[in-house]
Amino acid sequence: MTRLKSISYDELEVGTTGSFSKTLGERDIVLYAETSGDNNPLHFDEDYASQTMFKGRIAHGMWSAGLISTCIGTVMPGPGSIYMGQALVFKFPVKIGDTLTATLTVKQKLEKRKSVVIDCQVRNQDGKLVVCGDAKVIPPSLSAEIEVPKLPLIQIDGLE
Repeated sequence: MTRLKSISYDELEVGTTGSFSKTLGERDIVLYAETSGDNNPLHFDEDYASQTMFKGRIAHGMWSAGLISTCIGTVMPGPGSIYMGQALVFKFPVKIGDTLTATLTVKQKLEKRKSVVIDCQVRNQDGKLVVCGDAKVIPPSLSAEIEVPKLPLIQIDGLE
């Protein structure tokens, strides 16, 4: 993806969908913990995590939910969208190596505020629902296409 295209409020229809996929790696867990401050041993200590109901390390739940935000901001409605709110239910744990796909579907257009209610589902590579909920979003008033910003490379000691 070298360019991002937004979909304006007027172009959106009930049923419009978009999706974004990403495979969870150790790097993702470390970066999420660094930026959020959440260093719960459930995410880092296999011995500790193996004694829990999950029987091993799992991803931060909000990392999975973050794929919804990524999809809103880069796919549908895309750049310029304003993320107003989110209701979430965490259904199933995510482990390193899982590939998650966030699929968003417009379920309601709210003319008064030019906003939309979006059904959000995040599923793993086996189709298992891991996160679901509804988001309220104000899409951009005009569609546009922009170049993807280049991010700096972040080095993490001990990881390749």
